[in-house]
Amino acid sequence: MSPELETCPRSLLVCEKSNFRSEKSRHETHVLKHMFNCKISLLIPERGMLPVKLEKVISNFSSYFLVQDFAVSTFLEDKWLDAVVKKGGFYALSSKTRIDEDSVVAVLPSGQLILSLDKDTYEQLGLEGRPSLYSHRKTMKYVVTVDLKSLVMGTKRYQRVLLSLRERVPLRTDFIFTAGGVGALPDLLSQHSYEVRRPFFHCQTLQNLLCPLLHPFDLRGEHCFCTPTQFLEWLGVVSHSVHCDNQAASFLSTYACPEPRSLVGKAQLCTVTGLISPEDICKLLTELRQCFEEPHVMNWVSLTVHGCADSPVSWGAAEHGFLKGGENFYSFVCFQNQDYLLYMATGSEDTCPP
Repeated sequence: MSPELETCPRSLLVCEKSNFRSEKSRHETHVLKHMFNCKISLLIPERGMLPVKLEKVISNFSSYFLVQDFAVSTFLEDKWLDAVVKKGGFYALSSKTRIDEDSVVAVLPSGQLILSLDKDTYEQLGLEGRPSLYSHRKTMKYVVTVDLKSLVMGTKRYQRVLLSLRERVPLRTDFIFTAGGVGALPDLLSQHSYEVRRPFFHCQTLQNLLCPLLHPFDLRGEHCFCTPTQFLEWLGVVSHSVHCDNQAASFLSTYACPEPRSLVGKAQLCTVTGLISPEDICKLLTELRQCFEEPHVMNWVSLTVHGCADSPVSWGAAEHGFLKGGENFYSFVCFQNQDYLLYMATGSEDTCPP
């Protein structure tokens, strides 16, 4: 076996426990800081159907726009700055670009324009930046950050940025946009080629599911409960429809649910894919907590949110890199008494999650 396959790449996992009602809880802050999300997995044990209120929240998720051949300098036009960027709540991410090879562009709701550039593009652009934190032996990538909200039209700084993006290096790429409260976006895109998409929703009922027993304040698995790593591994197995009965149908591998465990007659596994805003995830998490108030409810539910692998940022403006997996995700486990466990994970090419 290749030496690279014998050793798993380093990963970072941060665990947090709290209560949603606590004044010190940071659950909403963590959700809002994780800006570019491409998939949600919702697992609800002991339910044969998805609660109607949850389905309604998901169906009201914001649409997103697939825009073709969009000039990055367009973000500096007065109508875009005033009607979209400076209002906040606007997310933009270049599409079909790879963070480890291509120039990747993003606009954060704070108004920051993030340019993750290859060496040649950075030198031609002429804007001040810094070497990527994950350049290894040679610096091959650079990161340029421009605060669009602070730009004042007509100033020397504005003209310099505009000159760099419009003439020196006229960056153009496909984009994905989402803007929950920006009604002017369709009008601004009327001169561009674009499609409007809705997040894709799929739900399935799992029968006779083996589930690990969980306790809200046993983060490390010290009291005979499974560890965070074991639980996240089990979640991944369930989400990919892999059986957990440890029977070797082929002789490649087997998997068993961590112990102690229980057999659940039915469970709902729901996935949502597309560019999903943090604000929509906050609404889903709020409604998920309220489901515990209904009779005959589950003991716990999990909500896992996967970040875009090729986003230039992970949490907040922290740089995101890509070596082998590009993973950056978080998972809430919510309990009846409003306690929760939060697992935040990234690969080796990221700083530690907040």
